[in-house]
Amino acid sequence: MADDDEEKEEAPAVEIGDGEPVEGAPIARVASRLTWPKERSEIDRLEGETTIRTPDGPQTLSDVLPETSTTYYDRRQGFVDEIESVVGTGPVPTADE
Repeated sequence: MADDDEEKEEAPAVEIGDGEPVEGAPIARVASRLTWPKERSEIDRLEGETTIRTPDGPQTLSDVLPETSTTYYDRRQGFVDEIESVVGTGPVPTADE
């Protein structure tokens, strides 16, 4: 039984493809680096220069935040939802597109 466990541990859980790179970070990753609650101005100060992935291509968080209507986020998911309502959701272009 020990041999079976060793074989499973050696194989990667998820295959990483050789596809084209995608510029920017997912908004969920940026949000996970912050502690909540958080004011919009504080998010801009801490992560404003971060490039995020959007369906229209990479954008800095500082460019997106002024388009939001909320100035205080009590939860991470509320922040993610609002950013996604501004930038949209869907396929993200690769670096070559």
